Amino acid sequence: MNKFTRAERRLVAALNTPLAVQRFLNRLPYNNEPHGRATLRSFRGVVEHGCAHCLEAAIFAAVVLEQHGYPPLVLSFESIDELDHVIFVYRQRGKWGSIARSRDPGLHGRKPVFATPRALALSYFDEYVDSTGRVTGYAVVDLAREMGAYDWRLAETNVWKVERMLLDYPHRRIKSSDARVARLRSRYRAFRAKYGKLKPVQYPRRERWTELPAEFSPSRNLAWVSSPAPGEPA
Repeated sequence: MNKFTRAERRLVAALNTPLAVQRFLNRLPYNNEPHGRATLRSFRGVVEHGCAHCLEAAIFAAVVLEQHGYPPLVLSFESIDELDHVIFVYRQRGKWGSIARSRDPGLHGRKPVFATPRALALSYFDEYVDSTGRVTGYAVVDLAREMGAYDWRLAETNVWKVERMLLDYPHRRIKSSDARVARLRSRYRAFRAKYGKLKPVQYPRRERWTELPAEFSPSRNLAWVSSPAPGEPA
């Protein structure tokens, strides 16, 4: 059976809370899979390569926090444009929170303030809408139960079986208003047209978000400070 190395054990011991894991992932570069080489790395692969995309970050968080008594639960989003997103989810004092890494600021972690996984999932709806994205469903999945003896934790190769399982897993439908999505999409496109590579962060109830990676800091992106939230008057 594959076991943690001494260095991995030290890292797991240091990252003993969801906030500590989120801060660690925030410091890692996002894995943009350069040169077209798709990856799906385990915890060990993330440590070795020092970067992570959304599913790799969720796997990393699940492995670390499983060692501290948290079930290895991930929440999978389905989107109309098939650009899905996966986050790690947990309960703390009866409330649900999440850990996540993304190229979009609004799709990172949430504080443990949500009564149900559905409420947590819905907190990502507005932030998910961009030029093409729109959440259509979600599912909470126990990786330990679903993956059985498959080594998704410490494998030194890609763990594609996790992605295939999530794609096939039944998702609960999220209904939404076409008019609401059209308003959000219009505002998103207007923001990008005005500010180029920047992405909006001024959304309602942003106080429920966890800390963002440094690349999304408002001090580096002053346009965000004065930009109205979607649905607010310009």
